[in-house]
Amino acid sequence: MKKSINAYDVAKKAGVSQSTVSRVLNDYQFIKKETKEKVLKAIEELEFTRDEIARSLANRETRTIGLIVGDITNAFFSESAKVITRIAQENDYNVILCNTNHDEESLVQYIDSLKGQRVDGIIIAGADKDNKKIRELFDQHFPVILYNSIIEHDKANYVAVNNYQGARLAVEHLYELGHRDIGYIAGPEKYVTTHLRNIGFESALTHYNLKLNPNFVYTDEFLYEKVYAFTKKLLRQPERPSCLFVASDQMALAVLDAASSENIEIPSQLSVIGFDNISLAGNSYIGLSTVAQPMKKMARLALENLIVIMERKSNKEVSTLPVQIVLDAEVFSRKTTGVR
Repeated sequence: MKKSINAYDVAKKAGVSQSTVSRVLNDYQFIKKETKEKVLKAIEELEFTRDEIARSLANRETRTIGLIVGDITNAFFSESAKVITRIAQENDYNVILCNTNHDEESLVQYIDSLKGQRVDGIIIAGADKDNKKIRELFDQHFPVILYNSIIEHDKANYVAVNNYQGARLAVEHLYELGHRDIGYIAGPEKYVTTHLRNIGFESALTHYNLKLNPNFVYTDEFLYEKVYAFTKKLLRQPERPSCLFVASDQMALAVLDAASSENIEIPSQLSVIGFDNISLAGNSYIGLSTVAQPMKKMARLALENLIVIMERKSNKEVSTLPVQIVLDAEVFSRKTTGVR
């Protein structure tokens, strides 16, 4: 028997997860016959007994990470999930993906479910700024890191872009192009990202001594249909903004769609700048100007630091220094913004 062999090695050799190995050992009735045979064959080839595997499963990690996103239909979240999953696989971790649709009750349920499945750690991308359940995880020293979210907590771990700075850069970009009547698709204040972008936006307006027409501001949920309808109504008004800062590329596409339906030319009649720099923003046909997040770097840092946090817990080490990384944003000027 090779002493270095454990349940994880059996799972890897069989091409299944450790939870599947556990189900086989516990005669789980819904396991597929071919899957069960693969696991038992791997145990036999590795010269491990069922008892030793069971003991390994009880004492070791599951090599599984939970990834909770706010809206998988938003390209920013789906592209981020793809990067995180790929890097996790490269480090021999499985990922359980959960989509909350920005519902806090669903977030709480997913956290409880993932803990019940004994995941080694959780990445949370998209949460309310005052979420109590996440605060509890930090208080319990459970391995968790926020992705593109920040919660004010002395034990909070997070990797995020500087949303405040990014919003200021967007206004600066529009101001330098000669725009003074700026509209804002802000989204709901309850989210950490939009909250910080709102503060940055307001700060930039103050800096440039600009007044904001409240009729030019959208603060409802980030739903394509609602943003589309708001934009159409806004563009039909005799008094309308010369540009729109949209706190999400996904919603910026709804704005462009609405402008097209009203025969509004971009950017000569309306300039539009988004936030995120999703892949579609760089499409040569769309050419969306946007505030770019270093998504791949953020995703890599979030996963790599979570792995370190999980390893520390496994070794029963208590870190006094939380992981708190904030990266700079950058404006990508493309086809949808122009001189006023």
